[in-house]
Amino acid sequence: MKRLLIVDNLHPAFMELVEAAGRHRCDYRPEITYEECLQVIGDYHGLVVRSKFYIGQELLEAAGRLEFIGRAGAGMDGIDTALAQARNIALLNAPEGNRDAVGEHALGMLLSLLNNLRAGDLQIRAGLWDREGNRGTELRGKTVGLVGYGFMGQCFAKKLSGLEVRVIAYDKYKHGFSDGFAEEVSMDHLFAEADVLSLHIPLTVETRKMIDSNYWRRFRKAIYFLNTARGEIVDTAALLDALAAGKVLGAGLDVLEVEKFPALKSQPWFKELVDSGRLLLSPHVAGWSFESYRRISEILAQKVLSLS
Repeated sequence: MKRLLIVDNLHPAFMELVEAAGRHRCDYRPEITYEECLQVIGDYHGLVVRSKFYIGQELLEAAGRLEFIGRAGAGMDGIDTALAQARNIALLNAPEGNRDAVGEHALGMLLSLLNNLRAGDLQIRAGLWDREGNRGTELRGKTVGLVGYGFMGQCFAKKLSGLEVRVIAYDKYKHGFSDGFAEEVSMDHLFAEADVLSLHIPLTVETRKMIDSNYWRRFRKAIYFLNTARGEIVDTAALLDALAAGKVLGAGLDVLEVEKFPALKSQPWFKELVDSGRLLLSPHVAGWSFESYRRISEILAQKVLSLS
């Protein structure tokens, strides 16, 4: 029987499904530290992680028996994928499990931005009744541009399909993907036509700080911006400059270049970020609904069992 180490909180459905097949024994240790994991990983054939710590060279070299790594989520940027593949370690993730959560969260952020829901709520609580200042902008008739058309981009396009918008998408690594929900376009076309930009790409060496000052200057229109992908894709200072210049009308950010406190509060751009009335922030929860918590575990379990 193969041993599987789980180092993060995971829905019990994962263990139930995997162990019911009778081929794996799961050791559920969400409290384990990196140092403790380093000491015991050599005994395991499988490792399951969310984002507790980076799976890099030191850990992989200690994992002499490791056959697979399962990421309970979508992105694989917390793993040295090149080294893992070089060591013939299979890499599994479950983007199918949280795509609906991400799509709904992105849509909620967009509608909130367009209709000034946060500002109106705060003003009423403070005793201010300002109808004119909180007049909304309709989504109908707008062009929504997606960068990335994998599981997340496709699902967001489907969520938008009943709202009478045009959806265009660019994906550097996919071609011929136009469907009933989005039209494939070039990046130049997206720069020219988009009223809304939404990111659905992984964090890689290529995409880190891809959204910089030069990027914003290429848009023909002032746009609304959504990021439910990875915060490090966006140069935060450049985004704030684009907001100040009117290139970006409003932004919904579920992810940030630096996350969690106290590190976030120490960033030079933090005060400007939180003082902006045109930003909607959430703590990296777009893909983390109650339903996706279970669904991710079920899908990942199925993928683990398919290896055996």
